[in-house]
Amino acid sequence: MKIFGISGSPRLQGTHYGVNYALEYLKERDCEVRYFSVARKEIKFCMHCDYCIRKKEGCIHKDDLNEVYDNLIWADGIIIGSPMYQGNITGQLKTLMDRCRAIVAKDPKILKNKVGMGITIGGDRNGGQEIGLRTIHDFYMINEMIPIGGGSFGANLGATFWSKDKGKEGIMEDKEGLRSLKKTLNRFLEVIKNNIK
Repeated sequence: MKIFGISGSPRLQGTHYGVNYALEYLKERDCEVRYFSVARKEIKFCMHCDYCIRKKEGCIHKDDLNEVYDNLIWADGIIIGSPMYQGNITGQLKTLMDRCRAIVAKDPKILKNKVGMGITIGGDRNGGQEIGLRTIHDFYMINEMIPIGGGSFGANLGATFWSKDKGKEGIMEDKEGLRSLKKTLNRFLEVIKNNIK
């Protein structure tokens, strides 16, 4: 099972730790993993220029997202994590999602039936974590992927953390957040195993 993890944070702190925690958990269960962080990357905005539609050669921009495109195509499962900025995902992550139009323009079914989950982290207990998960799930659904949560009683839409603005330390202290992550990861693995039989 091939898993691609994306951190949508411009900092290498809480979200970076959360996504890598998930990838380590999956590596211990015989998954091959790859990771991408938007931190310190050149990611240009989608201009809706329709180059990708007309040319079917990918995006007009040649920047650090080429690595993302290759790994999205490679993966069986995708994990997207984001801190909450103004109650939703970061601008960097939204730009990454917008730019994925380029690979879908080449092949509209390129991401079909890949399994996706989300991890969101808020400095406040109610900082937009569920709204962020819904935004991540919307991206998956638009691209014909299979969005999953962790199930009832604690991880309905996916993994959520309350970091108390303490980055990695805050995530490590959030026992309920870690429980929601493991619950979601177990469901994620189950769906991928069934999907690639």
